[in-house]
Amino acid sequence: MKNILITGGAGFMGTNFADHYLSAGERVTIVDNLSRKGSRYNLDYLKAHPRAEHLRTIIADVRQPTAVVQQAVEAADVVFHFAAQVAVTTSVSDPRDDFENNALGTFNMLELVRLSQAKQPVFFFSSTNKVYGGMQDVIIEKGDRHYFYKDLDNGIPEERFLDFHSPYGCSKGAADQYVRDYARIYGLRTVVFRQSCIYGYRQFGVEDQGWLAWFTIAAVLNRPITIYGDGMQVRDVLFISDLIDAYQMALNHIETTGGRVYNIGGGAANTLSLLQLLDFLRAELNPDLSAAFADWRPGDQPVYVSDIGRAEREFGWHPKTSWQEGTRQLLDWVKDNRGVLEKLF
Repeated sequence: MKNILITGGAGFMGTNFADHYLSAGERVTIVDNLSRKGSRYNLDYLKAHPRAEHLRTIIADVRQPTAVVQQAVEAADVVFHFAAQVAVTTSVSDPRDDFENNALGTFNMLELVRLSQAKQPVFFFSSTNKVYGGMQDVIIEKGDRHYFYKDLDNGIPEERFLDFHSPYGCSKGAADQYVRDYARIYGLRTVVFRQSCIYGYRQFGVEDQGWLAWFTIAAVLNRPITIYGDGMQVRDVLFISDLIDAYQMALNHIETTGGRVYNIGGGAANTLSLLQLLDFLRAELNPDLSAAFADWRPGDQPVYVSDIGRAEREFGWHPKTSWQEGTRQLLDWVKDNRGVLEKLF
């Protein structure tokens, strides 16, 4: 039985990971400050888990980790560091809070791992495609309802130069590089996943972050939808179960993946524009679904698609869930949890 530590453990990703590892028979400790919308509902969900006796909850903040968090790191076999400020727009309005959550919080957790006396757990960091910046040099063409890369059929590789854009890009990018360098300098077993758009159950998405979940929730609850830009911007999207598989497979191959950086997303086979998602929701739910339009937001890439070939080559991972199948599963979850979502939105 492994000891799994998850920061941001009551968030979208953290809750799904905790659920998975509890069900797999592991001991799980989550650290969360419960500041995110929906985190208390997620915590209640975990506390009702059939194996909840193997769940430990620490209410704490990675910006100022307590001795209890330090002890949890000492006992851990694996640390999944998901605690973060996750919205570009919030980073622009409050860059200090963004820096302290993302850069300082990650540094604090790395130091706890480095200074761990009992053992040094494997450390996974959830990074972002925003470390590549706006990529203005990449030629983009316009399709019927989406943009696409002219010359990059497989998407953006890890060799792409870093060009942090927005305070969010800077804070996550700084953390990304710290995690990578702690493997080189201190010999820690760290893995960085530069993630594209992740979606799935228990994601309380909002306009600023988690757009696929937000559009789905808004469509079910008849809430207004706003598209920033022209709606043709494209992301590769990845369902949460495929993300969990990626982390577990990378852990299984830590002798190869330790110290490495990987792009993790849906890849070229799972690209989706905002307009295409609206078309899909109209067909599945409501033909009269509409959206308003507003100006582009700073740092928003017209296209981002991950080249996920390195992950497949080095630890055998590739997505199994199409965006259509995943969105239908998310839509079913939203319908089943409408009462909770109406309280939150």
